[in-house]
Parts: sequence; C-alpha cells; structure tokens
Amino acid sequence: MPATITPNKTDQERKRRLEDNDNGSGRRPPTDKRTGGGGDNDNWNDRPNGHRGPHERLHRYRMGIFFALASDLMFFVAIISTFFVNQSTGHIDAYNHYVNSWLPTAIPPILWLNTAVLLLSSATMEIARRTMFRETDVMDEWLGLGKPITRNAIPWLSATTVLGLLFLAGQWTAWRQLAVQQVFFRTNQSSHFFYLITGVHAVHLFLGIAALIAAFIGLNISRQLESRQILVDGVAWYWHAMGLLWLFLFALLVFFQ
Repeated sequence: MPATITPNKTDQERKRRLEDNDNGSGRRPPTDKRTGGGGDNDNWNDRPNGHRGPHERLHRYRMGIFFALASDLMFFVAIISTFFVNQSTGHIDAYNHYVNSWLPTAIPPILWLNTAVLLLSSATMEIARRTMFRETDVMDEWLGLGKPITRNAIPWLSATTVLGLLFLAGQWTAWRQLAVQQVFFRTNQSSHFFYLITGVHAVHLFLGIAALIAAFIGLNISRQLESRQILVDGVAWYWHAMGLLWLFLFALLVFFQ
C-alpha cells in the first residue's frame, strides 16, 4: 500500500501564528495598524461580529465625558449670559439720569501666571495620556514584562497634579489680593461675577485633581491595561476641557468688563 505524505501541521501552525502575530497563547497583541491609532495612537483591535472590544469601551467612555461636559457647559453659558445682561443694565436716578452701576474689577496680575501654569499642566497631562498608548510599552505589558506604561505615566500625572494645585493656590492669592483692595463678592456686580466665575471654575478644577488622584490609585491597583488606559484618557479629556474653559473665562474677565 503506497505511503501517504501529509503536510506538517506544526510548520503550518507556526507560520499562521507568525502571520497573525500570535504568541501561541491564543491572544493577539493589543496592536493593530489597521486602526492607525484611532487618532490617539491607541492601537486597539476592533472586535469582529459586533462584539465590544477595548476600542468601543474607550469610545463609550469618551462620549460619556463629552456629554457630561456639554451639560456643564450650559451652566457656564447661563452665568456668562447673566454677566452680559447685568453689565448693560442700569437705572434712572432722581435727576432723570441713566446710571450704570457696573464698575470693572481690576484683574490681579497673578492670573496671567496662573493661565500659563494651567496651559503647562494641560501639556503634561497630554504626555501622560499618550504614554498610556505607546505601542512598545503596550507590547511589553502584553508580554508580561512589568508595567512600563504605569512607570512612565506616573511622573507626568504627578507634574499635572502639582501644577493644578499651584493654579488653585494662585486663584486663592488673587482673591486675597482683591480683598486687600476692599473688593469682595458683594462689593459690586462686576466683583460678584469675578468671584463667581473664578470660584466655580476652581471647584471644577478641584474635581479634576480628585480624578487625578483616582487615576494614581487605578494605575497601582488595576491589573487590566485597558481599564488603566481608559481611566487616564478620561481624566485627560476632562482636564483639557477645564483648560480651554479657563482660557475663555479669563479672556472674558480681561477684555469684556
């Protein structure tokens, strides 16, 4: 009976794994050039057949943050609208003269330095976010070679936290400087809105610092790389939004009083 020659399945399997970037564990690495980084250098595979993968989770969390920020933005729009209405509103005095009681509040010079600090913190936050998706570090973690992503991101998150605290300290200093000049919350309508706008923004930035602390905790206790990436990414987008919002509010206080 003639012998039957069958192909070597081991060689075929090895070739298939090499082509699919499979290390033999049944999982593919979390890098895929087809995504092109999704605009964020995330390099996450999209799951076929409608299954939700890491890329879908990231997109879902981002959309949640954007919707939350949109509703928050409406609150600031209401404050700014009231600002302009009160600025242009006056009254008729006993001599039948139109009087506008709006007195512009002098901007403490430290707010210029504060703005630079917040912009710098946004840059360090973005570096931390991009570090979480660096392809070589993602591969190292996937291969079980420690946590290089966490190790590289923590210094930038720490810098962002320090700069955020410096910004809040600078805001407090600005309020103290106005108090020395006898300009308080109820002094006039302009000072009322100055304290209101800067105070509400400071509260939001304080929440951002709380989120940064949560990110520190998550980086140290979470074993799932995807969760750590999503956590830092979400905090970064919130922080950037607070930076852009402050630029708009600061321009409002400087040029439209």
